[in-house]
Amino acid sequence: MNLQSGKFYWPTTLENTPVYESLKENIECDVLIVGGGSSGAQCAHYLSEAGLDVVIVDKRKVGQGSTYCNTALIQYLGEKTFTQLSNSFGEKNAAHHLKLCEEGMNEIEKVCYSLDIQPDFQRRDSLYYASYQEDVEKLEKEYSLLKKHGFQVEFFTEEEISKHYPFSKHAAIYFRNDAELNPYKFTIGLLEKVKSKGVRIYEETEVKGRGIEKDGVVMFTTNGYSIKAQHVIVAAGYECLDFKKDKNAVIVSSYAVVTTPIDDFSSWYKRSLIWETARPYIYMRTTADNRVIIGGLDENTKYPQQRDSMLTSKKDKIIDEFNKLFPDISVEPEFYLSAFYGGTHDGLPMIGIYKELPHFYLLMGYGDNGTVYNMVLAKILRDVITKGTHPDLKLYLQTRPIIN
Repeated sequence: MNLQSGKFYWPTTLENTPVYESLKENIECDVLIVGGGSSGAQCAHYLSEAGLDVVIVDKRKVGQGSTYCNTALIQYLGEKTFTQLSNSFGEKNAAHHLKLCEEGMNEIEKVCYSLDIQPDFQRRDSLYYASYQEDVEKLEKEYSLLKKHGFQVEFFTEEEISKHYPFSKHAAIYFRNDAELNPYKFTIGLLEKVKSKGVRIYEETEVKGRGIEKDGVVMFTTNGYSIKAQHVIVAAGYECLDFKKDKNAVIVSSYAVVTTPIDDFSSWYKRSLIWETARPYIYMRTTADNRVIIGGLDENTKYPQQRDSMLTSKKDKIIDEFNKLFPDISVEPEFYLSAFYGGTHDGLPMIGIYKELPHFYLLMGYGDNGTVYNMVLAKILRDVITKGTHPDLKLYLQTRPIIN
């Protein structure tokens, strides 16, 4: 799958990137993880802690798939609001999902501080503003639900927004203790940590064929070697859909810009994450080296050529949208990209378990909180593999029911 195109920022932030060999022999393991990006590294983290013999393979250099274009706003609320999730799955299930995501954020923070390669994890508040007057009532309902279930939020009126920011909006929800990080450093740092625990990592090793056995799977690489495993986790991001299509998964195209460094952020209240109620929406965050990441303006296309043909115009539009909010901050785009972005129709990430793929688990942390979703799903999969089940598995299985 042609995942992305452009001039990428994250790889410039890490010098002396580790190199992993390609597979050159037949091997066996307890769990084979297909995919050496963020989700694969997070799975390996939990599985290696459980004492399992784990192997990771990636057909590219590790971390060079969708991790390259992950803008890494670390939040528990996603594109589908609490209200929308409640309508689909019931308020209790929706609240539980958001609490699991909040726990996932805490787990990510804990892991970040344990890594030798520090991924610039930083707690940030978030401003989620009403793009239109008619969205204010929806925000008020959303705020009431969040407060009811104990989330750290405030409701900002138009006056309060103007007091803190150089722009005016009708209303906003202000979230405490979201976060940001460098997803490439996080992935490489985590891979290095699990390697030190015995996880074997092979890059530029593509698996194609497979054989199903009574007690596991044999996967075959394109250069003729085999990997025998009791379990296989496909943590290949949007390329999971190359293994198995799922009607709940949706792929669109998204765009992002990373600016040159900025000298003065004094007008940007607490350098908070910012996003909006409009769909598609614009979002923005800052970086450890004082740049701004601005993204969004999704397009409903699955064709790489069409996606990439819009990159120049989207880049200009993204900068224009930023200038509307922060006319006092002069920005220039230095890095920019177009990329496939995956979500689900019902708004929850998925664990795919299919009868026709015994011993396989497809980790599909699809949505705008992919890094957080991956942490939640990876922890569940650890227990499914080591204990046979997990109480939250049914919430994320691809077969979950929708009440409406």
